[in-house]
Amino acid sequence: MKLIIFGATGGTGKQLTEQALEKGHIVTAFVRDPSRLGIIHSNLNIVKGDVMDPASIIPAMQGQEAVLCAIGSPASKIGTIRSTGTKNIIQAMKATGVKRLVCQTSLGYGDSKKTLDQTPFIFKYIIVPFILKKGFADHALQEAYIKQSQLDWVIARPANLTDGALTHSYKKGFPATEKQLKMKISRADVADFMLGQISENTYLRKTAGLSY
Repeated sequence: MKLIIFGATGGTGKQLTEQALEKGHIVTAFVRDPSRLGIIHSNLNIVKGDVMDPASIIPAMQGQEAVLCAIGSPASKIGTIRSTGTKNIIQAMKATGVKRLVCQTSLGYGDSKKTLDQTPFIFKYIIVPFILKKGFADHALQEAYIKQSQLDWVIARPANLTDGALTHSYKKGFPATEKQLKMKISRADVADFMLGQISENTYLRKTAGLSY
């Protein structure tokens, strides 16, 4: 399948790129700085662009069959790269007729806020409201744009991301009241889940929590 990956130089994005290539997909990595990707493959096309510039997205979107979005920035940083960038991606998808969108957001806000009950006091009452608040707000707007898009979308909401190994063994699609969550998951396993959604309809137009 022909896939375009946004945020390919990030932790999850690199995993998406590597795993997609291993599975035989034709991959377009849309990045601001190609030198940061560090992946060479015959099935990889690297396109330099900026998700904040709508005009740079449409040419790269032409001919794609699915979109994987893992764009982001430091959680405490002020900005709207997630929401505005995703809005621009959605507009480019509609302009070029691409329907499938799999996007990474985050667990712990909106209707998944209840999962924070299982986290340490300092995380729930200090880190989330004071450090992660801005990032969560941008994720919420990002999800709103996706849900209003009428695309064939799947939203992956991972718990705290780690650089751990690919295990293929994780909880997915659980309710916010799910107990005994470790509230962490490797970027490799998040990428594994996201790639599985490019042609799977179990979570079509749904948000799926991801955690060990």
